[in-house]
Amino acid sequence: MILETEALLDHALTEGVPGRRFAAWIVDALILGLLLGALWVVLATLGLATFGLAFPLLSLLPAVPFLYHAGCLASGAAATPGMALLGITARQDLDLARPTLGQAVVFTAGLYLTIAAGAVWLLVALITRRHRALHDLVSGLVIVRTQALTLVGGYGNMSPGAWTA
Repeated sequence: MILETEALLDHALTEGVPGRRFAAWIVDALILGLLLGALWVVLATLGLATFGLAFPLLSLLPAVPFLYHAGCLASGAAATPGMALLGITARQDLDLARPTLGQAVVFTAGLYLTIAAGAVWLLVALITRRHRALHDLVSGLVIVRTQALTLVGGYGNMSPGAWTA
């Protein structure tokens, strides 16, 4: 009976998550594109205004996507804007608590390494329990439906039904 209840809980938490994760990634890529474009214009203008002294600041742009993902996952929402828009959030696998900063950094580094090694490694999420990709497994995180967190009795200081997206 316990295994059956656990399977139902896993299904409630992760139903439709792989598709939502992909759509959230697209939304976040668009947001990052706009953010990086705006930052490039600002820094390039600053570089021209300082007769080239500020041009080295452009070398900071590659860090923006990493800081965006890790910072958003370590925030109170535990989700990037794309994830929040699509109703998913990152949680610790064991107790569904919010991720720590260390877990967010490991998750983000793993995500970028997985993409660099060939996105085919993301297909692991289709065969693992709770649809976890390799970087999820290494960081100890799971991506779940935000609304399902209240259906399972609340976590942390949330009461059932008190927080929905």
